[in-house]
Amino acid sequence: MSNPPDPTEDAQPASAKDAGGVSGRDSLVLAYLVALAAGAVLCGYEMLRSSANTLFVQAYGKQGLPWALGLTLVGVTLLTYIYGRLLTTLGPRHTLQATTVLAIVTMLASYAAIRLGFKPARAVLFIFKESYVVLLVEQIWSYIDSTLHPTAAKRLNGPICGIAGFGAVSGGLILGKLSQPLGTLNMLLLAAGATLLTLPFLQLLFARFGAPSEGKKHHGGHLALYLFRRERILPLLIALIASTQVASTILEIAFKCALQDYLPDPDRQNAFSGNYYALINGAAMFFQFIGAPLLLSLFSGRVIHILVPLLNLGALGYMLVAPPLWGTAIAYGTFKTLDYSLFRAAKELLYVPLPFDARYRAKEVIDVLGNRVSKGLTSLGVTVAQWGSIVFSTIAYTGIGICAVAIWLCLAIPLTSAAQRERSS
Repeated sequence: MSNPPDPTEDAQPASAKDAGGVSGRDSLVLAYLVALAAGAVLCGYEMLRSSANTLFVQAYGKQGLPWALGLTLVGVTLLTYIYGRLLTTLGPRHTLQATTVLAIVTMLASYAAIRLGFKPARAVLFIFKESYVVLLVEQIWSYIDSTLHPTAAKRLNGPICGIAGFGAVSGGLILGKLSQPLGTLNMLLLAAGATLLTLPFLQLLFARFGAPSEGKKHHGGHLALYLFRRERILPLLIALIASTQVASTILEIAFKCALQDYLPDPDRQNAFSGNYYALINGAAMFFQFIGAPLLLSLFSGRVIHILVPLLNLGALGYMLVAPPLWGTAIAYGTFKTLDYSLFRAAKELLYVPLPFDARYRAKEVIDVLGNRVSKGLTSLGVTVAQWGSIVFSTIAYTGIGICAVAIWLCLAIPLTSAAQRERSS
């Protein structure tokens, strides 16, 4: 005899079921809780990211970064597969909780191993930090896409990003304040502590709104790869994400190279960098709290998905004619500002009408695996080219960026058409 279903796993209150999702006052509570959970994840990540980089370079030097980046591709693939298996076994609620605990345990185990002098633990931590945060954050967004009413999502996706962004800012400030007095290694303990705060917020969230129903069971593998044949929107989405990450990685490399060329003094460079990222965070928060809700309420998703790459093309055009430092700073800043505000809010709406497997399984393949693999391959491509004595100029970086964004723009039109057909079917 089969066991009865667990009523706490997939059941939702009536308000979460009618009209396709949570709306009204309940949507504000859901948005606030889910933003706090994401903020705790990002706070821990900001402390872990720089600390893991520093600890790795201390042990292996800068020359170790290319092979570590290559192993990151293996690490993110493995972690995504483990996630798929857990989702099949545990369901969405317990998978999010289990992967959060796994992240905390990995941080603590890495701390203990490094403290004991086990050098490979630094490489493991470096590889892990590149993938775990995307996995956790995308699961949280899968929950949002599965529970919020589409109208509420248009209004609240931006502010959710903004509140979560406060967690990232806090993590950076804590790191800057405590790294020297406490030591870089001890930042791993603080990162684990911040990530631990995610669990009570998740508990409150699931207690109030339940976990999304998995609907009809499919037997297409733990990552639902069969959906990439059935749902036309999914191959378009992964191609679009890949093109955005090529542009992002190229712009990041160009900006960091310009910083080193024009501000070689470490203190001046650090001061410029700090002010620069503070400005980006401020601009992003404006779009998250005001720009994204306003534009998404005034314009269709197609307009937004076309507008974002057009703005990036304009910034890349400026990069061609401006002094290298300011040109790369503005182009990279434009991308980062729009990416986690307007683009993120609009992209998540594409997942809302899709079935559970698309929102929870295929989404992780696209937004975790596709994201990190594209970033890693682009970085490795530049590294290999530099090993071959190929010198990248600002014009070369701009050209690659324009090609990637042009592909992005070309994909936006059929993608939004497929999304429109999905909503009307």
